[in-house]
Amino acid sequence: MKETLSNDEGMMELRIHAPKEFSFSENLKYLSRSSNECLFDIVDQKIYRALVVENKTLLIEISAMNETELTVRFPGRTAPMENQVKDAVCQYVRHWFDLETNLLPFYELAQKDPLLQKPVSQFFGLRNMGIPDLFEAIAWGILGQQINLTYAYTLKRRLVEGFGEYIEFEGKQYWLFPTADAIAKLTVDDFADLRMTVKKCEYLIGVAQLIAEGELTKEKLLNAKDVKEAEKMLTNIRGIGPWTANYVLMRCLRFPAAFPIDDVGLHNSMKLLMQTEAKPTKAEILKLSEAWADWESYATFYLWRLLY
Repeated sequence: MKETLSNDEGMMELRIHAPKEFSFSENLKYLSRSSNECLFDIVDQKIYRALVVENKTLLIEISAMNETELTVRFPGRTAPMENQVKDAVCQYVRHWFDLETNLLPFYELAQKDPLLQKPVSQFFGLRNMGIPDLFEAIAWGILGQQINLTYAYTLKRRLVEGFGEYIEFEGKQYWLFPTADAIAKLTVDDFADLRMTVKKCEYLIGVAQLIAEGELTKEKLLNAKDVKEAEKMLTNIRGIGPWTANYVLMRCLRFPAAFPIDDVGLHNSMKLLMQTEAKPTKAEILKLSEAWADWESYATFYLWRLLY
């Protein structure tokens, strides 16, 4: 549900109501985990990011009246806004914060699970923060392959500032992730300043070309009969292995059973909670995760949160 209002300054704003199993502050903490984030800024408990909706580039500000009521404002804009633009902004915010998912069943199973009890208690209200754009989600997965998270953020910033666009407000630049169309036209040599491996450059260009040509779309992936078929559709693409595929299925496509079982962070989190010297084996992980059926994605996200 949303309302269109004007504040005391005449700025247009939207109100988005979230489920009671949502905490704006917990999600804000998660979004604040890297000081090198380049696609949004957080200032005074408010999120600022550029967004393209209905072929219009906007700057949005997201804050919270309380833990479960979001306010979206449009700094610098006082002119009336078309309903389809407002609806698209609301849809983006709801997808980004995963507000459509009913977390009650997950919390009920987690309270009885020896591995999930601690993270769901510590981070209650945290949502699987999404990456609504398919190319951005796959690119982030590719950038993060076989490197630590800190360097992945560095590569993302180089990619965004090298090939993305931005809007400016009050002397500050707000960047947009490069489009698949833009990256599809590049060659490996164009990536030289990014100091990224040749293979990653090739992977990014290849995926961008598939998306630009309409061969790879969210709709096609969502129409897969199950998560395994969707995973196979992605792993058939050069540069996308099971980890990257499941990451994209988690963060962009919202497949609840997506499970990056080979993820090092997942292993380290489970090792931490189990207080063991060695990381769990794949067989042990499969056994421990039996109770997570159709919630593997959220279980993974909460376990990651203990580390990141």
